[in-house]
Amino acid sequence: MATDGAGVKFQKLLDIMETLRSKNGCPWDKEQTRHTLLPYLLEEAHEVLEALETDNNELLKEELGDLLLQIVFHAQISKEENIFSMEDVLDAICNKLIVRHPHIYNNLEVKDSKEVLTNWNAIKHTEKKLKNKKASLLGSYPPTLPILHKAVRLTDKASKVGFDWPNAAAVVEKIEEELSELKDEIKSNNKEKIENEIGDLLFSVVNLARFLEINPEIALRGTVKKFTNRFNYIEKSLEERNISFSDCDLDTLERYWNEAKKNL
Repeated sequence: MATDGAGVKFQKLLDIMETLRSKNGCPWDKEQTRHTLLPYLLEEAHEVLEALETDNNELLKEELGDLLLQIVFHAQISKEENIFSMEDVLDAICNKLIVRHPHIYNNLEVKDSKEVLTNWNAIKHTEKKLKNKKASLLGSYPPTLPILHKAVRLTDKASKVGFDWPNAAAVVEKIEEELSELKDEIKSNNKEKIENEIGDLLFSVVNLARFLEINPEIALRGTVKKFTNRFNYIEKSLEERNISFSDCDLDTLERYWNEAKKNL
């Protein structure tokens, strides 16, 4: 695996992007703005996740390059607007990593990774105070962050200051309590209250997953994939028999579903 010359190749990528955005460059690349690039940045990030989930190294290599291109694209636009350059971006992240790893660069002793994270969050909190930013212990997260991930991060931050359940059984009790409240609101047929209770129930389930060190995003992705595969099995089974969904009752569909569970 070649590692020599990474800096040279990175500079080549910067030069290519500058050429594409130049006067005689690519019409499409020249038209792009930070706003128009947003969908591509999100799409490329999700494609990296897909490559990781499928454990496809060749695809991961390609998708990481596509994601890096989006970062270079935004840096080039900022450079043209005299806001900051890629060099500034690299300086910022290098400085951040050095400051937030005092156990590597400043002889601070730590026992384990948990203490590393505690130090990281403490340093981050101090940095925000120095910048006169309101530094909540919960931190701040972008609105586009997947909500399951955000819920995990929020409850994790709260747990680090002692605001947490004593054990998993207590979280399960809370889930049962929220489910009971949801059942009551379903009887009332009040959509707004039902929505609130469903939100409380989901948040409690996410809390349990976090407490058990399970990533709920990954867990739900797995279940969605499993559901999709089983449903596709039903579709294929009906197609082979020249039967449509409208011709089947629920018992028949349930039988095919159970077949799928055995075969997949």
